[in-house]
Amino acid sequence: MIAIIKTNNPVTLSYAQSVLNDNDIGWFVADTHASVIEGSIGAIPRRFMVLKDDVVEAKKVLAAAGLEDEFCRL
Repeated sequence: MIAIIKTNNPVTLSYAQSVLNDNDIGWFVADTHASVIEGSIGAIPRRFMVLKDDVVEAKKVLAAAGLEDEFCRL
């Protein structure tokens, strides 16, 4: 799986999940438990992951939904 978004914003994560669900693209949010354990300081962002084969399509639909500024930078 490839991380395409890293964020602590639950609204961004929820919106991205909804957009990908609507387009039948699988996803997984990594680091949820680590983020909760560290508290509210925001030191550990959650990683929004998709399968390698779905990265291009996922980024396309997320960009169309206005989330292109949230993409991970390489």
